[in-house]
Amino acid sequence: MKGNYYILILIFASMAFAFCGETADVPEETIEQKTPNIVFIISDDQAWTDYGFMGHKQLNTPNIDKLANEGLTFVQSYVPTSLCAPSLASIVTGVYPRRHQVLGNDRMLPTDKPKDKADRRKIRAERYRPVIDHFKQLNTLPEMLKDKGYLSFQTGKWWLGNYANGGFDRGMTHGDPARGGRHGDYGLEIGRNGMDTLFNYIDYALEEEKPFFVWYAPYLPHRPHNPPDSLFQKYLPLAPSEYVAKYWAMCEWFDNTCGELIDYLDEKGQNENTLYVYVCDNGWVQEENAAGYTKNSKRSPYDYGMRTPIIYKWSGHIEPGYNSRSLASSLDIVPTVLSLLGMERPEGLDGINVLDKLALEKRETLYGEIYAHDFTTVDNSLFYQMAITNPYKIIVPNKANKPNETVQLYDIIKDPFEQKDLAADKPEIVEQLINKIEASWNQ
Repeated sequence: MKGNYYILILIFASMAFAFCGETADVPEETIEQKTPNIVFIISDDQAWTDYGFMGHKQLNTPNIDKLANEGLTFVQSYVPTSLCAPSLASIVTGVYPRRHQVLGNDRMLPTDKPKDKADRRKIRAERYRPVIDHFKQLNTLPEMLKDKGYLSFQTGKWWLGNYANGGFDRGMTHGDPARGGRHGDYGLEIGRNGMDTLFNYIDYALEEEKPFFVWYAPYLPHRPHNPPDSLFQKYLPLAPSEYVAKYWAMCEWFDNTCGELIDYLDEKGQNENTLYVYVCDNGWVQEENAAGYTKNSKRSPYDYGMRTPIIYKWSGHIEPGYNSRSLASSLDIVPTVLSLLGMERPEGLDGINVLDKLALEKRETLYGEIYAHDFTTVDNSLFYQMAITNPYKIIVPNKANKPNETVQLYDIIKDPFEQKDLAADKPEIVEQLINKIEASWNQ
């Protein structure tokens, strides 16, 4: 028996020796870490409070909750503006609206006097063309990822004409004004009318054996608030009104589609090697007795318009955690992704790599800017400038465009819903933050 034992030891020892020798001869690049797939999940018109993991007592969002629990989740985090077109342009470029020049949803001159909706669409298309031409010269994330061999696919909201204008290889949005192209056209069907187009592209990328970047920005929970009846009936007895019930149902519908996407990648064996990034383009607070949104949410300088949780998840590469202290921004997404891929950061980005703990600790201030929905130039269309620190947030109305409004200051840690204006009580803080804003615009 003892002889057999020694024979087994010798066999295992020789196997281990052979294995070690074989590994030593393998070129280093063949055992490199596989490049991750990248999936951006971007909700549309959803308040920072409206998730299960953010403490909402009625809403069910189990799939985003799971993503938040398994990822690195920032909750004191913001988009730089509270309207979809400029916000999405900042997500894909990593720069403030004043730099990418997509200031609002529609570009219209004061002299434009459209006769009807059709005429407005025509004028809008003509006026928006220079905005698109400028945007095409910018460095977008899909364009940067080509250097790493990525295939990229656009779905959902997209305001800059054809998907190719953002550097995507393929996409759902044609952007042709003559065929109704404005903010997504065919792309707006994703999620609301199934996920097959997106799944087919994932299959294509896998067949090509290429890493892929997916832009999943569905028209959800955005209006029209027409959720599946089962979800509407679920929330009707829980909500203060029918309008709120429909909005809550839309939030869960969006979450369901996120679950479908994550499950599909899991079925394909891709979950462990996929970097997920979640963010909302801008906030929304549903009017209780009307179909619209409250004035302190979308298009406003308040946190209900600008604040959003931001989630990064890549299993085994990003340590999960719930960061409720550090200031984070959607402008950080591009530099953080580039850092994870070991890619050089181009000049001109306005965010930081949030995985760099030192950079995160050194950050003192985030900035924001709000423009007119129908914009012309930065100077003519600027409504508000904001600076966000720990714990203060200042809102500075533009003197020319908002002459009847005054500076507001809030302690957003003690007063996260911005109920008590402290500007009159803390003039030194007001002056300090205004100086910060002026300095940041001169950089």
